[in-house]
Order: sequence, then structure tokens, then C-alpha cells
Amino acid sequence: MATRQVLAELAAAYRENAGVQVDIESVGGVDAAKRVAAGEAFDVVFLAADAVDKLIAAGHALASSRVDLVRSGVAVAVKHGASRPDLSSEAAVKQAVLAAPTLGYSTGPSGTALLKLFERWGIAGQVKPRLVQAPAGVPVGSLVAKGEIALGFQQLSELMHLDGIDVAGALPEPIQITTVFSGAVCAASMQPAAVRQLLAFMASPATAEAKRRQGMDPA
Repeated sequence: MATRQVLAELAAAYRENAGVQVDIESVGGVDAAKRVAAGEAFDVVFLAADAVDKLIAAGHALASSRVDLVRSGVAVAVKHGASRPDLSSEAAVKQAVLAAPTLGYSTGPSGTALLKLFERWGIAGQVKPRLVQAPAGVPVGSLVAKGEIALGFQQLSELMHLDGIDVAGALPEPIQITTVFSGAVCAASMQPAAVRQLLAFMASPATAEAKRRQGMDPA
């Protein structure tokens, strides 16, 4: 879901440049991987790089077809109008986490990395009762907007377009959680050459501005 906005923009640009219609279905990463693994008739899959590698290893995507597209960092959100936490340093973020009544995280790779960070800090047990995991495909920010979560952690690209929240800022560099999202040709595709052309365009320098506009960096 983190890539849904940027993929929509890149697909539209490809249609203008190459005259090829690209239809993209955006679902939670766990669901996307399961559906590709089940052999549904998709031409291309976009997931975190490690998830793409697992599909390739299992024969559900073509070997050597992975193309890294974007790097996506994690930001922190609060309900619109709420006081914003200090995110200027690792120590400040840790203090904000300990002070928050509820903490939201995703089912994706950023959520897994966040839990590992809490473990490294030695506070995993302390914050566990206050953790709320957003269901697959549901933006953490939407729960923040409803007041169900005080402090939400998710990729900036998933937070920046939501109403009812304020993006307090990105995690500071020492603890920034960066996910590389990639595309690959699905084993079920009947037109792998066309998919490779699409992926080459999506990875080209011409798409860098669109990626930054959607809160991501070119991979």
C-alpha cells in the first residue's frame, strides 16, 4: 500500500509515454504476496525487496527480474491539531514512545523493524500493552485520525495524503527505517518482455521527480 500513489502516477506516465495501459491493484503486501504465490494471473508484482526475493526463490516470480524502484522512509503522525512530539534525536523519539498512550504500526516491513527497535531499546515489554497493529491494507494514519492511536508510525508516502492527521516528521537518521520497494515479473505473466520494459521505465531517471513528490526517493 505504501507504493499505491507513486505506482498510479508512474503507470499514468507510462501510458502517456509508451501508449500502454497498466492496471494496478493495490492491496496489503501480505495479501499481494499470497495471491502471486497462488498463481493468480498477474504480470508484475510490486513489494518490499525481501518479499520479492522470496517470491523469486519459490518460483512465483522470474529469476533476475527484480528491479528496485524506490526507497521509502518512516514518518510519525499525530491526530490533526494534537501536540507534535520531539523527533530530533533517537533519545527524543524513545521518550515520545514511552510517553504515548497508544502506538500504531503496520503489518509491513516498517512495522517489523519498529518492533525490533523497541526490543533494542529494551522497552518492548513496557510498550506492548499500548501497541495497535493496523489491519493489512489499512493505513496506520486512518486509525490516528479516528483517535484510536496517539502516535502512528508508517512510511511517509502512506501518511502524507491522509486527512485528519498531522505528520510530525520523519524518524531521525540513526533510527530511520528505510524500505526498498521493487517490481518483478510474475511467473504467471504471458508478456514478460513488456513487463521488463515497464520496470525499466519505472526505474529510469525520468521518474525521480514523481517518486519524490510521493514522499519517496529513487532506489
